[in-house]
Amino acid sequence: MGFDVRRLDIYRKVPKDLTQPTLTGAVISVLCCSAITILLVSELNRFLRTEIVSDVYVDNPGSDERVPVSVTVELPKLKCEYVGIDIQDDLGRHEVGFVDNTEKTPIGNNQEGCIFHSTFFINKVPGNFHISTHSSHKQPEDPDFSHVIREIRLGDKILTNVPGSFNPLAGVTKNTELGIESHDYIMKIVPTIFESYSGKTQISYQYTYAYRSFVGRASPALWFRYDLSPLTVKYREHGEPFFSFLTAICAVVGGVFTVANMIDGLIFSATELYKKFEIGKLS
Repeated sequence: MGFDVRRLDIYRKVPKDLTQPTLTGAVISVLCCSAITILLVSELNRFLRTEIVSDVYVDNPGSDERVPVSVTVELPKLKCEYVGIDIQDDLGRHEVGFVDNTEKTPIGNNQEGCIFHSTFFINKVPGNFHISTHSSHKQPEDPDFSHVIREIRLGDKILTNVPGSFNPLAGVTKNTELGIESHDYIMKIVPTIFESYSGKTQISYQYTYAYRSFVGRASPALWFRYDLSPLTVKYREHGEPFFSFLTAICAVVGGVFTVANMIDGLIFSATELYKKFEIGKLS
């Protein structure tokens, strides 16, 4: 006689005619299924949700030695014909009236104002870029650099809700009060890497700033002086591994079924003891 593999079955089946359904068991079964459903939905939400963790280390991210910059500033009291941008740094770069990738949009009555937008690259050394009238062939009388900063962004535009100061100057408004007045923003730039859950990497730069205004001998301007930190911040999306999700599901289903079975067994045993007590067969 051959070996019957069914002897290895640890989940032996009991015929239905040998089982006894009860109202208590039905209630516990419904509550058990409801609890399993709620816990499974909760575990699924936890599995789909990612968190952002950060690391700080000394590094020079990216293979390019230049940083892309995007500048958008509204100058309500200075005509576009006078406005330009100059770029300087400690490597000897000195460009007056940078014109590549530059847009100037007149605004206001009689077009006395200007929205200035420019994208360019800066070297990874201390320097500055400033919006001025230096490159204009005709200089305005009493130039007024009152302004609203719409964007000063360095590096990639990170759309994910990553903690940090990637565009803290957005919305900053300053009005000239001292006549021929320059506005000066001193920026401390921190290289930042963002790595998504899918493995995509973006390189951006967050920064803090300090502000001052002054009246000097030279014509006024809107200055942005910068210095880069040697430290790099890395943000990465972290999610729960799939095997952990499967383990949690098994724990939820098995745990709820086990607890429900114990509760049902205790209630059934207590009910049977009470019935025996009523008919005097408890001994």
